[in-house]
Amino acid sequence: MPIIDVSELCKTYHVGDIDLKALCGISLTIEKGEFVAVMGPSGSGKSTFMNILGCLDRPTQGQYVLDGQQVSGLSRDELAGIRNQKIGFVFQGFNLLPRTSALENVELPMLYAGVSASDRKERAAEALRSVGLEGKGQNHPNQLSGGQQQRVAIARALVNNAPLILADEPTGNLDTKTSNEIMELLVRLNDDAVITVILVTHENDIAAFSRRVIRFVDGGLVSDIRQEQRR
Repeated sequence: MPIIDVSELCKTYHVGDIDLKALCGISLTIEKGEFVAVMGPSGSGKSTFMNILGCLDRPTQGQYVLDGQQVSGLSRDELAGIRNQKIGFVFQGFNLLPRTSALENVELPMLYAGVSASDRKERAAEALRSVGLEGKGQNHPNQLSGGQQQRVAIARALVNNAPLILADEPTGNLDTKTSNEIMELLVRLNDDAVITVILVTHENDIAAFSRRVIRFVDGGLVSDIRQEQRR
């Protein structure tokens, strides 16, 4: 069973008297454990697609099945529960709370899930170890490098054992060396933990870390290529 199955997915935004079609007729499946790069120019629909996959937006038409569950018609509270249980998010800007330690940032998804304080600390510390940040739990974001902050964000995405990571330009604010380190970490998580990774990128060298590249243009899916080799 695929982790993602979308059929005839469309999204239309109503702006005054104008209907803007951000997506039109997208159908595809993504299997568990795949590593997929989503590419396309600005306005191509890739961000809208990722927002729908992340249960942050609803399609106007079509069906979206996430890990065997039809999510297109769920309520806001139900979608929030799906996000907490099934999806880990990694953003270009890290989105860490500045006055909160790395450990406490990683604990946040578990706080929303009702995990006990002792379990939160133990699991958050383990998640930080898994991304190479053992000993950095008490550091605040401004005491960490950009690459370390993104590792904290990845630990936060992992801590609830979500089977899917959605990464939006995860290396956009990082230098080349640090970008490669972050991508190698995502590849390791994909290979070792069989976590499905879907990332948006504008950069071909970042997409080269994936095993599959899908491209959007003008709200449509124009190519879907599997890569035999990756970086």
